[in-house]
Amino acid sequence: MRCLVVYDIPDDRARSKIADYCQDYGLSRIQYSAFLGDISRTHQDELLQKVRRRLGKLDGRVALFPLCETDFRTRREVTIP
Repeated sequence: MRCLVVYDIPDDRARSKIADYCQDYGLSRIQYSAFLGDISRTHQDELLQKVRRRLGKLDGRVALFPLCETDFRTRREVTIP
């Protein structure tokens, strides 16, 4: 299932580790704090568990949004070279 993961984490080390986790699950960085890719429901749960453990009591927010094919196809982007 295609998913978008976005996060806002002030701690540099934790933020870097969360990015590593996203890449470990095959997600591709699309913005500094956003990843996109196909990830099974089981792996979504695993990823979020790792995030919870890593953040512990640190400030931060991580959101995972499943995207259906219809919604993904109708996305709109502006890219400036």
